Amino acid sequence: MKSQSKIICIANQKGGVGKTTTAVNLAASLAATERPTLLVDVDPQGNATSGVGIDKISLKHTVYDALINETDVRKLVLDTGQPYLHILPANSDLAGAELELATLSGREQKLKYLLASLSDQYRYIIIDCPPSLNLLTINAMTAADSVLIPLQCEFYAMEGLSQILQTIRLIQKNLNPLLKIEGILLTMFDARGNLGKEVAGEIRTHFHDQVFETVIPRNIRLAEAPSHGKPIIYYDITSRGATSYLQLAREIIQRENIHG
Repeated sequence: MKSQSKIICIANQKGGVGKTTTAVNLAASLAATERPTLLVDVDPQGNATSGVGIDKISLKHTVYDALINETDVRKLVLDTGQPYLHILPANSDLAGAELELATLSGREQKLKYLLASLSDQYRYIIIDCPPSLNLLTINAMTAADSVLIPLQCEFYAMEGLSQILQTIRLIQKNLNPLLKIEGILLTMFDARGNLGKEVAGEIRTHFHDQVFETVIPRNIRLAEAPSHGKPIIYYDITSRGATSYLQLAREIIQRENIHG
């Protein structure tokens, strides 16, 4: 029986592509449609945690305690102060989890079982992965229904994309045969230059309807929002960044309604 939640992990081995920005703002935008949403931070940098206004340094307990110490994950979920949006937080404690997980049996499935106990409470669960292929990212992909791949519109975009697609194929083969690609999201798009348009065109030519229609622009307000501990829709609802992530949330909901 399918769980009530749809679990989407946001992954790309390449850093600086708008991964955490997408995780935070997509989660907030889905929550803004009054669908209960859980943001799960499995990046030791904890930027998704601070991006929704949680002081990651002062946290006594995080997702680390659930993964390694088998703390009841339901006791670790925090309210973000934003309607319908909760977070399972992370901080630098999680950096040690990589080595500790390596010694455990069923180490790739730890997150999957943790989230199973929360799935009836949320319509969407959004997982922010580290910018590398490690056991935390593998856990996220094993737990997820689908992977959303943020892709910066730059010269080496295709190179990074081939790596993540290869990783997804390995996960499908060995750990999660039902894992799908939610879509490729073009980020940091600058309409003023030719390079962004060329890269976007090339990606769409290769991957067709796997690429979201929504494109995330380069946007100053979007870059400022994390330092205020707010998703963009609560920092500047009128900005192009806010409009884009609300549009992405609608596109995901519509695709789900069409495909079931």
